[in-house]
Amino acid sequence: MSTATSMRRSKALSLPNLLTYGRLVAVPAVVALLFWPEDTWSRWAALTIFILAAVTDYLDGYFARAYAQQSALGRMLDPIADKLLVAACLLMLVADETINGVSLWAAIVILSREILVSGLREFLAELKVSVPVSRVAKWKTTLQLVSIGFLIAGPAGEAVLPGTIRIGTVLFWGAAILTIYTGWDYLKAGLHHVMEDDH
Repeated sequence: MSTATSMRRSKALSLPNLLTYGRLVAVPAVVALLFWPEDTWSRWAALTIFILAAVTDYLDGYFARAYAQQSALGRMLDPIADKLLVAACLLMLVADETINGVSLWAAIVILSREILVSGLREFLAELKVSVPVSRVAKWKTTLQLVSIGFLIAGPAGEAVLPGTIRIGTVLFWGAAILTIYTGWDYLKAGLHHVMEDDH
């Protein structure tokens, strides 16, 4: 086996990448548990897996920086895993009507922003332009994950903390507002480079 092949395999199996793989595996697990007929245990199991997946989102970046294990594979898979986890949870929460009524607009805003940013990042990557993640975007992600956690707990959480769904819904709208703000930042950056490219 060549040294280059060995190094590629080593990076593919680095701790940050293994955590990202785990987050990808968590997506169908959470979906299956939320799809399960309404039951307290399935909600708590889904929440437990979701929390573990959300924690790995922080840990994989931390370990990658701390141990200089950044890789192209990790940079590609990390945002994909994040978006899949959020999108899959939102779709299931809409399907079981934990998210309903006017709150559907917050879900649409969040999903639309994720698609918009993915497209802009791909476009800017072709121009070799990198858009760093802002502090507000990190707050948005944290608020988004916390709100989805409350909503996953849903009816099961109400038995432990009355108002769980209401708390989750309020936080969810807060995340949607920050989503619009950060999405506009990305759009401005993208439009700036589009205009430059046209001149």
